[in-house]
Amino acid sequence: MGILLFASGVYAGGGSAGWLWMGSCTLSSPVLPISFLFWLLLVTPGAWAAGYETCPTVKPGMLNVHLLPHTHDDVGWLKTVDQYYYGILNDIQHASVQNILDSVISSLREDPTRRFIYMEMAFFSRWWKQQTNAKRDIVQNLVRQGRLEFVNGGWVMNDEGATHYGAIVDQMTLGLRFLQDTFGSNGRPRVAWHIDPFGHSREQASLFAQMGFDGFFLGRIDYQDKLLRKKELKMEEVWRASASLKPPIADLFTGVLPNTYDPPENLCWDMLCGNSPIMEDPRSPQYNADTWVSYFLQLASLQQQYYRTNHTVMTMGSDFHYEDANMWFKNMDKLIRLVNEQQAEGSKVHVLYSTPTCYLWELNKANLTWSVKEDDFFPYADGPHMFWTGYFSSRPALKRYERLSYNFLQVCNQLEALAGPAANVGPYGTGDSAPLKEAMAVLQHHDAVTGTARQNVVNDYARQLAAGWRPCEVLVSNALARLSYYKQNFSFCRELNISICPVSQNSEQFQVTVYNPLGRKVHQMVRLPVSEGMFFVKDPNGKTVPSNVVMLPSSYIKKYRWELVFSASVPALGFSIYSVVKVTVHNPQAQSFQASPRKPRSYVLAIENEYIRATFDSETGLLMKIENIEQNISLPVSQGFFWYKASTGDEKSAQASGAYIFRPSHLEPLPVSRWARIHQVKTALVQEVHQNFSAWCSQVLRLYPGQRHLELEWTVGPIPVRDNSGKEVISRFNTPMKTNGQFYTDSNGREILKRRRNHRPTWRLSRTEPVAGNYYPVNTRIYISDGHMQLTVVTDRSQGGSSLKDGSLELMVHRRLLADDERGLAEPLMNSETGKIVRGRHLVLLSSVSDAAERHRLLVEKEVLAPQVVLAQGDGIPYYSQAAPRMQFSGLRQDLPPQVHLLTLARWGPKMVLLRLEHQFAVTEDSRGNLSSPVTLNLQNLFQAFIITHLMETTLAANQPLSRASRLKWITNTGPTSYPVPSKLDPTSVTLQPMEIRTFVARVQWPGSKTH
Repeated sequence: MGILLFASGVYAGGGSAGWLWMGSCTLSSPVLPISFLFWLLLVTPGAWAAGYETCPTVKPGMLNVHLLPHTHDDVGWLKTVDQYYYGILNDIQHASVQNILDSVISSLREDPTRRFIYMEMAFFSRWWKQQTNAKRDIVQNLVRQGRLEFVNGGWVMNDEGATHYGAIVDQMTLGLRFLQDTFGSNGRPRVAWHIDPFGHSREQASLFAQMGFDGFFLGRIDYQDKLLRKKELKMEEVWRASASLKPPIADLFTGVLPNTYDPPENLCWDMLCGNSPIMEDPRSPQYNADTWVSYFLQLASLQQQYYRTNHTVMTMGSDFHYEDANMWFKNMDKLIRLVNEQQAEGSKVHVLYSTPTCYLWELNKANLTWSVKEDDFFPYADGPHMFWTGYFSSRPALKRYERLSYNFLQVCNQLEALAGPAANVGPYGTGDSAPLKEAMAVLQHHDAVTGTARQNVVNDYARQLAAGWRPCEVLVSNALARLSYYKQNFSFCRELNISICPVSQNSEQFQVTVYNPLGRKVHQMVRLPVSEGMFFVKDPNGKTVPSNVVMLPSSYIKKYRWELVFSASVPALGFSIYSVVKVTVHNPQAQSFQASPRKPRSYVLAIENEYIRATFDSETGLLMKIENIEQNISLPVSQGFFWYKASTGDEKSAQASGAYIFRPSHLEPLPVSRWARIHQVKTALVQEVHQNFSAWCSQVLRLYPGQRHLELEWTVGPIPVRDNSGKEVISRFNTPMKTNGQFYTDSNGREILKRRRNHRPTWRLSRTEPVAGNYYPVNTRIYISDGHMQLTVVTDRSQGGSSLKDGSLELMVHRRLLADDERGLAEPLMNSETGKIVRGRHLVLLSSVSDAAERHRLLVEKEVLAPQVVLAQGDGIPYYSQAAPRMQFSGLRQDLPPQVHLLTLARWGPKMVLLRLEHQFAVTEDSRGNLSSPVTLNLQNLFQAFIITHLMETTLAANQPLSRASRLKWITNTGPTSYPVPSKLDPTSVTLQPMEIRTFVARVQWPGSKTH
């Protein structure tokens, strides 16, 4: 039974209250008893809870050294998640998370001054489920006392370069909800902790601030940046992480740790380290206590020079440390005692067990004025020729699978909310969204979606995603049957990207259900592999819609050669069901696919619709020009594929290109081919030019009617390496635009950052790698502009990209390397059989600057949350005995305005849903219309699938009521900041400011939910 309670507690620095789940609200079982008591408010002033008030006492007038005992437990890297947890294959890497947690809890009990911090809920939640009630009580007490502190609280420590903001929010929500369910407000982390990600995005800091964190601690930043920060005493400052959100909404105090996340040199007392223990018996020839104390005092004094207060931190732990926690704590106990004894001799150094939260609290009480940072921490380099920009593109097949899985998870979540309990238990079995939520959360780990794990671990990540899809497919089937009043033999075609779908290829007639996860009606061109013949397609009203059957080039696949194409119109947050019937065996339209031999120069090869014309060079077969017919804009654009030869080390540096590092051996890439063999397809519904550059590189450029962008579908691989050269393949667009060394990339798919070639906004870059040092993460889009027109390329996965010359854009689409980059992986990036050949899409927009934001914002939204196609073969049966099938459905009473994106709609408990709405335009971004203006919605009347009976606004991760959330206040050098009191929530008038995300937990009632 789940009972939601509020507990008010007095917290140092602002009086924040917590939100507790009492009882069993397990992640794996979202359906809770109907007798759930909703929002019972308890007034318990002065309740004892973990927070700043549990911090240890420091000594004013002394240098306080905060020791932070911690372990960094990768959720997969050299070993799989299970292998790390159980301690399997220790010959590869000695690591057993279950033993670490057992050992730490035991050691904490031995001394009440000892403290420890933990981060990865993917591991901790598994360990927790295996503990006895007695052990759980012990842990609850340690958490309540602040001696076991959770930092960050995400399911994983997510990457910041290759992750989409929606997936980041989801994985953080999953981990923080586990903590809230298990420990209440005592377990709520106050600080974000990203000690290992390879660069840090501005959007990540913004999201953390909106989740209610008081501070953010980083491990890795560029070596040049760090040297300057030490010199200028800017290792700690306030990060202003949004250009649109009014301060302090996205302001976050950010500190750079002194030793990445390792202990100071020689102070490592783990079983994985080789440092000698502290020997304090003066009779022993091994006595070294005086040496240790002297060394530590010098170390503390040196480190304090780079920070502004009389407090400094030392991270005491590293990867998978504390499997024998006693080794660590025994030596730290001695160190603390011996160093503090020197105070009697005049020493001004005080050492204590502490946590990041307690260190942050002392910084806040110092009442200093802090500088403000407004850019990001990309790209990251740990040496002159060592730019970690390769992982932006490593393992592109996994990156695409992750993005597709995000898309499908949102569909699964939405239908679970729209259909109610019928989605979980129905005619197709037990549906469950939890496995895919957890698998997707694991994929956000900084060695997962990054492509920087070993091949067998990557295979296991893919296995977890596939296992998560299956119960979601059952859930989606149950929901679609419930909402359409019709039970069908649903089939999910997971291999449509390679034109395989047995239902459409082997059936004389079938149904196509197209579900739209966006809050607005969409028109989607559906493509399904079929056998040769003609087909009739009927819409939900029984009217025939235009369709074509087009032949695929032989380079795609030899067995299946035909695709049915038709346009589907799908309502907001709903579905349309189309019927397909085969009427002839042979297809007279087959001749519309024709080979176009190389023609004389006078021949003009082009594809066009009412908005765009793309012209090709008849001699080379390459794209030559793009025209925006609607706006009378024309731009010469040449596009082709090139490859950088991967360095294996040279006289300047032994650094090789690898899974993490991008280091080309030459500044200029080589063309895959200077010309392409071309074919052309022209039907009423699609126009295509097929380019074949080589045996391992081809592309289709495609236009559909009504489409304002040019689609480029590329296929690359297997990349040949018989010449013993690793290759990093790019798609490059060259134009004559004058761009003044500037280009723009998105930050985790959300706000846009301006980049300048060979430049960093806050420090002078020593240019050692002109190519790799100018690569940035591109999650959804990259663009260039000359002030009048803008060329935008939208991606279907995260990739690395740059503009290395004025008017030029490039995106890395695939990598195959023969050397390791010596960052611990000890394996070259070769990719397995399933990852050698990669297919993807680039969507190219050419428009005036004035409406470019509207075009790329709405296009990216539709690309990330594309419609889900579900097929069904044969006749179905009614869901209800008297109900006729519902062929079209919308979960909304009216479409959302274009500014508003439905970020989250998901079940949150019995009779409850989680709702996130965001304004997806930035301030001043839409200069032509009013899309950058605030927008107001009536949530009470928004949904027609259910009725909202109660609404509560929360922080972004939904683990605190917004009305009770408060954060530490910081003084900045940009002037005073106002802290407005949140206004009372009116569900009929909810306003979204530009780039604002608002999160709600709603109690709802589904009509007829008891009927089944």
